[in-house]
Formats: sequence, C-alpha cells, structure tokens
Amino acid sequence: MRAAGLDIGSRTVKLVVIEAGNTVLTRKALTSHDPLEAARVLMEGVDYDTIVATGYGRHLLKGHLDCPVISEIKAFALGAKAIHPPCRVILDIGGQDTKAISLNEAGEMSKFEMNDKCAAGTGRFLEIMAHALGYTLEEFPKAALSAERFEKINSMCTVFAESEVISLAAKGAARTEVALGIHKAIVSRSTALLRRIAPSGEVFFAGGVAFNGCVETLIARELGRRVLVPSDPQSVGAFGAAIHAASV
Repeated sequence: MRAAGLDIGSRTVKLVVIEAGNTVLTRKALTSHDPLEAARVLMEGVDYDTIVATGYGRHLLKGHLDCPVISEIKAFALGAKAIHPPCRVILDIGGQDTKAISLNEAGEMSKFEMNDKCAAGTGRFLEIMAHALGYTLEEFPKAALSAERFEKINSMCTVFAESEVISLAAKGAARTEVALGIHKAIVSRSTALLRRIAPSGEVFFAGGVAFNGCVETLIARELGRRVLVPSDPQSVGAFGAAIHAASV
C-alpha cells in the first residue's frame, strides 16, 4: 500500500509518499496565494492508496477532497519518532510559527508550546532580515557565523526589527555582526520554549529554518545539548502524516 502525507504550511506545501515504511517520493512547492491549488498541482500524477493532510491549511483538503487530517503536533511527533526513535524533544521552526514539543517514551506529546502571535523568529522573519542586510538566505547564516561579536537586536516584531536593522546599518555597524545579533535573538526565543517544555535531552530540529546552520549551532551552544537535524527537516510533518495514513 502506498500512503501519502501532505503538509500544507504557510510558506511551502510538502508531499511525501511511503510504501512498506520507505519513502518513495517527496515533492515541495511554494504555498502561494492559493494553497489548495498548490496542493493539487503537487499531487498531480502521484499514485497513492490513502492520504492524510496536516499543516495550517489541512482543512482546505478536508473540505474539498474529503481528506482525513491530523494536527501538526501529531504529524511531527510521528515523523520525528520514525526518523529518530530515541527522540523526546522536537523544535519545529517553520515559515510563520515556532513549536516546541516534548514526547513521552511511547512517542506521544506530553508538553507543547507554540509561538504563533506573529512571524518573529520564524522563516519569514529570517527572509525579511536577510533582505534588509542585502544577503541571500544561503549567505545569511554563513555571514552571521563569521562574526566575532554581535549587535543586539532589541525588537522581535518583524516591522520594528527591520527598521532597527536598517538603522544599525546606517550607523556603520558591520553587516555580519548585525546578522549574528538577529540569529541570537531568534535562538533566544526558541531556547526559551525548549527550556519550558524539556529542560534536558537532545533536540530534534525540524522545519525549514533547520536548514540554517547558524541557528542550529547557536541552539546547541546556548543549551549545551546535541541538536539533530534530519536530512530533510522540511518534510518531517508530511512524513508523519504519511505514516498515519498507512496506519488507518
């Protein structure tokens, strides 16, 4: 049986198809202004027997395609546990929110905290800050890691932080030091969530921001704990949804 999992996130749509527990297909696309259409295009020509959706746009599929849905928390718990069975702590930083999840020995959620009040500290925040400093997303973490000191960023509101960054640059602050300050501000918020839900244990880092090597390095340094990034951190939720689809 081929089971599909679809994660409709705020920035990207991810599709994973598994068969006999193995991933046989992975696809991604920008969510765009029409998440349902993006999902439909992603699913074109894909062969599957059952499908489950997750992510912020999951109810679109439930309403239009009669597709079963599960929460992002459950999807990430299933995906992370399957990828790394000892997993007990998950940090997911996506396009618009940050989630910290603690699992019990059975792989079920025991504690959970989420920052979804605004885009502060998320992928979208990083995009805007990188652009304000004239970096690409690929250049941004490398530039930050090259700095020996950092400029403190006082505001985490995206609008105010962008204004603060532009002001620092205008005063002659080194771009790399501002970049490191931005990354430290993001990590401070993420580690605060992790400390509240799981004060110890390695961290399974998922979501698009897990591709950012500076965030990964700073979290490990700040917590003094191992940070594990899977080969495709962006598709963990879709993988978990596919696992659930295979079980029902």
